[in-house]
Amino acid sequence: MAELDATLDGIEAVFLDLDGTIYLGETLVAGALDFLGRIESRGIHRFFLSNNSSRSVSQYLSKLRGLGIAAEADEVLLSTHDLLSWLSSEGVTETYLVGTEGMRGMLEDSGVTTNSDAPQYVVLGYDTEITYEKLAKATIHLHNGVLMVASHPDTVCPSPDGGLPDSGAYMDLFEAATGVRPVHVCGKPNAGMILHKVEGLGLRPEQCAMIGDRLYTDMEMAERAGVHGILVLSGEAAAGDLEQAPQSPSLVVSSVDELAH
Repeated sequence: MAELDATLDGIEAVFLDLDGTIYLGETLVAGALDFLGRIESRGIHRFFLSNNSSRSVSQYLSKLRGLGIAAEADEVLLSTHDLLSWLSSEGVTETYLVGTEGMRGMLEDSGVTTNSDAPQYVVLGYDTEITYEKLAKATIHLHNGVLMVASHPDTVCPSPDGGLPDSGAYMDLFEAATGVRPVHVCGKPNAGMILHKVEGLGLRPEQCAMIGDRLYTDMEMAERAGVHGILVLSGEAAAGDLEQAPQSPSLVVSSVDELAH
């Protein structure tokens, strides 16, 4: 694959992580709007990716638009989409969900029951509305032999105050209580999250870039998909993490503000 520099010359489409890359919590990363304007002026396709399954597409659109980003529904790719695809391929319609109401709505709208007394799977998302009742019911199902599938592997969700417990942390909680780990984990770094878009645009992977703040999801997915990986240091990863990481990004920048000038 050809070398890549911060101008993004030769790139026709970018896949953008959100938490830690475009914004932190409720605040845009400095220069993010200018960066989005620059890639738009150059005709570079952009898609917003998030492993964060706590929001539905409509909720993400409301947030992005509230931050001044004119996004459309087909530009938002979530781990929940990957999860729904996996559930469909496995013929799963009965689940018990540990997730938010936004995530519940996406599953229910797709014909997946989320509060079954006899679930085929416990579905684990990033539940920012967690209750002990949910934890207890899910734990009982796991003790009774029900398998678990997770929407994504992220251990923490970046915030201005430090990483907050995410789906990966909940996985560790359930393993401590039951000894059970998910049989499948959806979302990044599964290459399929972006390759269908790359192919649909008629592009080659080397004409595309994944921009994100996590090595083990964003950069790992970039390598699996054969696209350029651009690591930003505005979220979870720090420069020192690269020394021990198996991933090798094409480019490392402090934030998206350094790109596409």
